[in-house]
Amino acid sequence: MEKNSILIVDDEPIILKTINKELKADGYKVSMAANGEKGIALLNHNRFDLVVTDLMMEGVDGLEVLKESKKIDSDLPVIILTGHGDIRSAIAALRLGADDYLLKPCDMEELLFRISGCLEKYAMRKKIKIYEKILPVCSVCKKIRDDTNQEPGKGTWMPIEQYLMHKGGVQLSHGYCKECYDAAIKDL
Repeated sequence: MEKNSILIVDDEPIILKTINKELKADGYKVSMAANGEKGIALLNHNRFDLVVTDLMMEGVDGLEVLKESKKIDSDLPVIILTGHGDIRSAIAALRLGADDYLLKPCDMEELLFRISGCLEKYAMRKKIKIYEKILPVCSVCKKIRDDTNQEPGKGTWMPIEQYLMHKGGVQLSHGYCKECYDAAIKDL
């Protein structure tokens, strides 16, 4: 099984080293960035399963790292860490799509628990997106199941023409392709 890849962005070396050591001991693949600029550079050139970023950093702050993470992958989980937390910064981070918010110093067991939860949700969102791209078609009658706004597998089966009209507003005209025309003429 492939290890989850986590990016840690923090301008405090002791925080980077501590979190890095704990995450690696827990089996994660870890990359570190000592500031927001380096974090964004790593985000733009690598694939990560989760980002843990400090909020308050010189230059590019954690909110910018969060915004860039969500531009790259809107589902990518981001956990904000801060030693200077207040309700405004928490609300701002959550509004921008942060998946969690922890105050420093944080308990490592709590951080590992929250990382695990975020990674589980991320994996589920990725699976759902895969299944959303699958269009169920009956292999016998060629009807299509429309699961829109319903529990997957509970949708209504409908003829392809009806589905195309319903979903895409496409009007169909019936005729013969060359091969079917030639086959029909032979049968006369």
